[in-house]
Amino acid sequence: MNESAKPKFNKRIFWDVDFDKIDYDAKAHFVIERVFERGDVEDIRNCRRYYGDAKITEALLQAKFLPEHTMYLASAVINKSLKDFRCYTLRQTNPELFPY
Repeated sequence: MNESAKPKFNKRIFWDVDFDKIDYDAKAHFVIERVFERGDVEDIRNCRRYYGDAKITEALLQAKFLPEHTMYLASAVINKSLKDFRCYTLRQTNPELFPY
């Protein structure tokens, strides 16, 4: 992680937490997952600049849950197969009855 200033993200990504109190280093996996799920292209770029691709890859591959569209985006960004994602594997072992 960079020792640089905090990354700039849109506050709407973190609508349910106190935005000004987010510890970007201690909660890195949470921040990365949330940015990929709810952020736009610029938010994802800022996330990659701050954390680096290795940290982002680790967080996304270990996530317990990512929405399907986020898995596909993350797969393209980090150049990993869907089968490498923990959340994809968990989803295959516990399929939903009614996937809405």
